[in-house]
Amino acid sequence: MPIPSSIDWDALREAEFPVTRNWAYLDHAAVSPLPRRSGDALRAWTESQERDGVVRWLEWEARVRQIRGEVARLINADRDEIAFVANTTQGISLIAEGFPWKDGDNVVTAADEFASNIYPWMNLAARGVALRQVASRDGRIWLEDLAEAMDQATRVLAISHVEFATGFRNDLDALAEMCHARGVALFVDAIQGLGPLVIDVRRTPIDFLAADGHKWLLGPESAGVLYIRRDWVDRLRPIGVGWHSVVGSYNSPRNEFRLKPGAERWEGGSSNMPGLQCFGASVSLFHELGPKAVSDRCMDRAEAAREAAKAAGWAVYGSTRACDRSAIVVLECDGVDPQAAARQLRREGVVVSCRRGRLRVSAHFYNNNDDFRRLRAGLAGSRAFPGIVDPPESGTEHDSE
Repeated sequence: MPIPSSIDWDALREAEFPVTRNWAYLDHAAVSPLPRRSGDALRAWTESQERDGVVRWLEWEARVRQIRGEVARLINADRDEIAFVANTTQGISLIAEGFPWKDGDNVVTAADEFASNIYPWMNLAARGVALRQVASRDGRIWLEDLAEAMDQATRVLAISHVEFATGFRNDLDALAEMCHARGVALFVDAIQGLGPLVIDVRRTPIDFLAADGHKWLLGPESAGVLYIRRDWVDRLRPIGVGWHSVVGSYNSPRNEFRLKPGAERWEGGSSNMPGLQCFGASVSLFHELGPKAVSDRCMDRAEAAREAAKAAGWAVYGSTRACDRSAIVVLECDGVDPQAAARQLRREGVVVSCRRGRLRVSAHFYNNNDDFRRLRAGLAGSRAFPGIVDPPESGTEHDSE
């Protein structure tokens, strides 16, 4: 679908993304820079705390309620199906630890998953729950391999929407259909998909979804979302229960254990108030532009990155099918150390990552053609210095969930 002509991407870039003054920033699959509005929201909260202390707390809390609705709308969920979490890892762990397991149950996942979608499930071994890891073939995950790994004891398929190191996009519709036909719950780590790709949990019946806001959603670290389909809320054991988990006030005359009817019961204590104010400002940008327009633009920018890489003599790794691709572009070049290439690009003002032996480029909607010209020049230049070896700079290899 064409990008709506009413959006002036250059003007948006200038107004909202100060990072472009210093960098061709192509590393949103790691940690995104904040839009100006999000920084403004964070500064406003900080100034209020300095000036007023607790006086305006109810106003900030009211804004969090609004943000919950805006986040829910982003994935077409209901407000009471959304819990705010510190990160994707916490969201995964809440489901893993709260699921109604029986001894002998198993979880199926992809072997190439980010560690946060592996270790919480491995941690269930003491409860008699096994983790089955399915290897990729030809740079992708095959539906039939996941299906073959399942049996009558499989309770959950835990899978990323987009694989962080390869950029392969899993078909959530096909996965949901396969899982539900077998009575298996579908958990989606959406941190690398939500934003560049539209997720509609009503159209695609995902059971659980977690995503931190600091990658493609352009938010800060430690402000993320956990979606729990309503019919699962009472079937999971709440973990981390506290004063915020229950109906009524912490200031009530007596304590009464009545859990909130929705996903908020998993928010045990005080919120990351400044982070959520900032995250809400970032989400507002997606609603103003329209999630489909953002997705179309991100995928267009990914194609521009692929063309720049090819022109510089690099090969694009992964499936050539459009339906398998995401906004993550993974590159390789014979004889070139990708970590050395990433460091050289950083010195030239181009920010990319190296993941599992390949270069990873992740552009967002505000990246322009000049960014890709700089990428092309840097990639071409890196081929002339395959032997560059120096210590990695601080933060160069940072991914977090």
